[in-house]
Amino acid sequence: MLIIFGIITGNHAQALSLASRTVHIPAIIVMPTISTPSKIAATKSYGAKVIFSGSTSMEREKVVEEVVKETGARLVPPYDHPDIILGQGTLGLEMQEQVSGMIAAGEGHGEGQAKCSFVGKVSGAKEEGGTGKGLDAIIAPCGGGGMLSGTALSCEGTGIHVFGAEPEFEGADDCKRGLEAGKRIESVSTLTIADGLRTPVGAWPWTVIHDRKLVRGMYSVSEEQIKKAMVLVMERMKMVVEPSAVVGLATALYNEDFRRLVEKEGGEAGWDLGIVVSGGNVSVEALGKMFEPEESKAERQEGKVGKDGEKVAENIAG
Repeated sequence: MLIIFGIITGNHAQALSLASRTVHIPAIIVMPTISTPSKIAATKSYGAKVIFSGSTSMEREKVVEEVVKETGARLVPPYDHPDIILGQGTLGLEMQEQVSGMIAAGEGHGEGQAKCSFVGKVSGAKEEGGTGKGLDAIIAPCGGGGMLSGTALSCEGTGIHVFGAEPEFEGADDCKRGLEAGKRIESVSTLTIADGLRTPVGAWPWTVIHDRKLVRGMYSVSEEQIKKAMVLVMERMKMVVEPSAVVGLATALYNEDFRRLVEKEGGEAGWDLGIVVSGGNVSVEALGKMFEPEESKAERQEGKVGKDGEKVAENIAG
């Protein structure tokens, strides 16, 4: 009997579990022990058997070898395979089609919003302007690199620049560092809040990103910048997103090197930038801990600090 098998943590884990259940094929998912409970629960809910491993890629690969040997399962990797890269790259095609549709409908640019992406104006100067001819660039989060390399392939020959975004915490920006050194970094150990991006770039994505040079550059952002971008998306766009999803947006908003590049090349018109927002695998509990206020603010929220220092209950509309 064929067993579908994957080493994954979030979107891919759930998709593979659901696909396997749909076609009545057993699925085994290898997940790091540090995976968030919500991701584990969601994956199990689709009927997959979850096996846990260590958090590093080397630890996961060791468990993979054991599972394949014991079960004869066929591995479906989350990013390090040409078919996966091409499949994930369809989002780049969809984004380009969405923008073309906006232009054809006379909606202009800088205000489009889609399920998997956000199209907005990035400029070092004024808001108006832009080419009005489609996207100037796309930026996507990068963990294993499947989505980023697929997006880059979708933009090949179009004139659209493609950039990657990573968290910088504890060396999670392995692709950026690898490009600077001219060699792929094969091991990463980080506890960045962007847990979907904790893995090193795979060998196949590296051939697209580095060897073929289809990704123009990599940029990284801090944990605080990621959280600020999450707040913006949740409050203004009314979307629940995971930290990994907004690393591209955080780069566009807060990375000064990236913004200087846009200002230099885009001039006063700036760039029309497509930003990939890649997932919503986050629980209410995790969000609560992530944005837990300082003690003084917490006391005020609990009604402990009033005008006269007395305990009061806040009930303010608006």
